[in-house]
Amino acid sequence: MLLRNPFRLAGVLAAAAVLSAFARPAAALRVDADAFRCMTQMTPVRGFYVDNLAGKLDETLAVARSATGGVYPVGSVVQLVPTEVMVKLPAGSSPATRDWEFFELQVSPQGTRIGKRGFADVVNQFGGNCFACHVQAQPQWDLVCEQGHGCMPIPLTPQMTRALQRADPRCSPPNPLSAEDLAALKQLQDALAGRKP
Repeated sequence: MLLRNPFRLAGVLAAAAVLSAFARPAAALRVDADAFRCMTQMTPVRGFYVDNLAGKLDETLAVARSATGGVYPVGSVVQLVPTEVMVKLPAGSSPATRDWEFFELQVSPQGTRIGKRGFADVVNQFGGNCFACHVQAQPQWDLVCEQGHGCMPIPLTPQMTRALQRADPRCSPPNPLSAEDLAALKQLQDALAGRKP
């Protein structure tokens, strides 16, 4: 019957192709230290930066810029400061973290080194667990924290955040730092020194 009706056969073949595409496991996404670069060379969205390691930057930007949220595509990179980043992995990589992997980075003019990486156990330089903060985001924000997303505030002022972003040592040439940037970095340094035992 299918052979007698070429349109029906074409429909069945198209449906089989769609189903087989969904049945294939997602390709692994390579995420190593070379995946991370000067963050101000990424695309800014409000106070953070985004990229996509799988070449889907337009899709990442559509979600990041959405007023109603959405699910970030595989390969999305979301970064607020040079030493912390989250990357969206293929579906099923970590259902508990909605497939986000968190990274604590060590950055220098020579490049990036991954200090810690993982899903629910990465602790940042301020002593906070990344996932414990991001899991507070309302579901439509796909674990990305911004003001009004449901996450607890972070211990950085907007001036400190901007100064840290511009002070990323991987940038070449280095971003110029204003007097306001330097004052914010000094304030942050003093705050961190006060937290040490």
